[in-house]
Amino acid sequence: MNRRAKFWIVAALLAVVGMAFRVSWNALKDVASAIGADPVAATVYPLVVDGLMALALVAVLVLTGADRRFALRVLVGYTVASLVLNYTHGLVPTLHGPGRLRLADWAPAHWALVLLASSLPVGSIYFGSDLVAKVLHHKPEPAENTQTTVNRSVSDLPEHADPAEVESVYESPVLAPAVAAPVAPPVVVGPVRPVKSVASPASRARRTTGTVPKSARSARPSRTPEELLAEARSATAEWSDRELTADRIREAVRTSSVNARTLRDALKAERTERPALHAVPDAAPAEGEAPAEQAS
Repeated sequence: MNRRAKFWIVAALLAVVGMAFRVSWNALKDVASAIGADPVAATVYPLVVDGLMALALVAVLVLTGADRRFALRVLVGYTVASLVLNYTHGLVPTLHGPGRLRLADWAPAHWALVLLASSLPVGSIYFGSDLVAKVLHHKPEPAENTQTTVNRSVSDLPEHADPAEVESVYESPVLAPAVAAPVAPPVVVGPVRPVKSVASPASRARRTTGTVPKSARSARPSRTPEELLAEARSATAEWSDRELTADRIREAVRTSSVNARTLRDALKAERTERPALHAVPDAAPAEGEAPAEQAS
């Protein structure tokens, strides 16, 4: 609906409300005169009733929660009171004349109507002041602006975002491909006793940290398995079998623990397969010769 149409609807509503207020004005003024109000009080009396109805209607539109329900009850109560007084004005034709008159032939009904008409001004003071205080102290909820909507998280938005379009902030960075280390040639030694290998506990995979720079590498050239075995033989020549351990071989030839164990097994195997020395028997005597013991 455009602005012009809204303007004409509001203007028509105000015109209808104004005419209804004028009709009710006449009835409420006559009732006020019948209960003893002077001409000035009778003239402003309709503002006490219908005016508070308009104030309560505005409060209903502004307030929220319990305050709004209170304003709605005030609006309904004064609407019913105005309806009763207008109905009484229509039933008693003599109310159109000046002076104090009875509102009903039955005494209890007359007393109830007089009490109702007399209490409305006092109620307007109390309820009107309360409604104005509630409206003045009412704090409307702040409207949600565009910046607030942008700062909200995805889960708070009214529509769920497509997970395929939202980039995850928890995605792990792409790791560089692992660089394969050069495989050293196997150590070829003599016969080695079979050694029962013990599986080491699996350790957690470590991230690739890159290759070692040339400045950090050892300047000592790598040795072949034959050279390692020769150095181990020379270093352990005077060692006993009990002293022939992998730790001592590793410290003596400056090699890794794996190569030290391999060299230890090879050296032990060589010592085990070394032939033992036996006594050589004397040569048999020739024919016609006496044994050496007899000759002596």
